[in-house]
Amino acid sequence: MVTVAPRVDESIRIITEPAVYVVGKQTIEDAELSRFLADHGVSWESDSEIAGEVLTETAGRVCYLSFAKPRPGGNAAYLTHIKEVGHGSVLEHAVWNFVITGVSRTLTHELVRHRAGMSYSQLSQRYVDESIAEYVEPDIIANDPELHALWLESVKQAHAAYVKIAEKLNAKLADPKAAAAAMVPPDADRTTRRKTARQAARSVLPNATETKIFVTANARALRHFLEQRGSAFAEPEIRKLAGKFLDILQKDAPNLFGDYVRVPLPDGTFEVTTPYKKV
Repeated sequence: MVTVAPRVDESIRIITEPAVYVVGKQTIEDAELSRFLADHGVSWESDSEIAGEVLTETAGRVCYLSFAKPRPGGNAAYLTHIKEVGHGSVLEHAVWNFVITGVSRTLTHELVRHRAGMSYSQLSQRYVDESIAEYVEPDIIANDPELHALWLESVKQAHAAYVKIAEKLNAKLADPKAAAAAMVPPDADRTTRRKTARQAARSVLPNATETKIFVTANARALRHFLEQRGSAFAEPEIRKLAGKFLDILQKDAPNLFGDYVRVPLPDGTFEVTTPYKKV
């Protein structure tokens, strides 16, 4: 759930916690897996019922055709060994789909730097009206009344400027001559004019502006994200997000992510660590 403060007025709301929604997971085609095994004269079944864990184990066993002689200890032992020896490529076969909300554009500028194994579709400020907007306040500012007041006043001024610029540009572009000067077709429809106005007006919005982003990621990429952004040296907002991911992933796939532990930090937050780094 997104943690929000009361609206400071009718158009501004402050957010302090991100939200992560798991909207998609893998499934296993059991009949096809059984057909593959039968065609190769072996019988094998994982003791895990979690698709990402089973598919990861299957991928690893394909590499060595080790279905007939499974390692004792089942899926948990198998995936622990994979992490121990650093055979991380097989972890790329486990995939999740997430929608992330309640995060700032500062955070997503860092998030999208994780390219290998992660794909993104983000809210467009060209098409989506930000006149009713939400903003993410850093805890270090929110916890200090004087800094909070300064931050809030700055956000309110930027927000008001965005609304005014968008309104004035939209009205101006209704004039064919003004539209032509802005390289907008004189017969442009209302949607095109609104998009043109918003894409210019957004230039005054702060990095704190809340955004939403759809993320598809595999287990290896998620492990890299947890190690990089769950670190004590990571930016606090994205470290919160790493914690949200860890909660979900350890519940969804404990054999893939159960090796991570939380280490308390002096400020009351925590960092994420694992003995199996850079798998």
